[in-house]
Amino acid sequence: MIGLDSRCLKTYNPAVQEYAYIHDEDDIPPPMLEVPFLEAFSKEHLDQVLHASAFIECDPGDVIIAEGDEASRIFILLSGEVAVVKGGEQLVTMDQTGDIFGELAALEDEVRSASVVAVKDVFCLAVDQKFLQHILPKEDNAPFYACLYEFIAKLTTKRLKATSQYLAKVDQELRDLRAKARS
Repeated sequence: MIGLDSRCLKTYNPAVQEYAYIHDEDDIPPPMLEVPFLEAFSKEHLDQVLHASAFIECDPGDVIIAEGDEASRIFILLSGEVAVVKGGEQLVTMDQTGDIFGELAALEDEVRSASVVAVKDVFCLAVDQKFLQHILPKEDNAPFYACLYEFIAKLTTKRLKATSQYLAKVDQELRDLRAKARS
């Protein structure tokens, strides 16, 4: 963990440990200010995000997001490692502080397209998107949602570039194998 336990209040959840975030608006812990997702917001908007958040603590093997479930939370990895799994196949792992998962389904109000499972002990911040929309209606808070969508657009672009590079590499390997098989 990153030294935030003193600001938490434990609540019961049989699958994972969940702690309500008790937020002191005048004292945002420095590690939270270094998370790229949270850096995108003004102090006022960051306060609102934190009020709509909880900490999630998981053991290896715990399912944080289950494929096909309803979506309402965006998760920010604070420590540990998670695996994204679709149809039983592991797609990718994430282990960097500030890695985001679950954002697309939560924003589009869709079911989860993949599962996310703890590989190592995990500590993350879960931002409840539906609660955010309740306390910050979109029509009255355009600057907040502009920051949110800008960050997610940048994140999606970064992931798309990485996927494109990977696909180009696989395509070249396939071409090389085909050429080798013909000769």
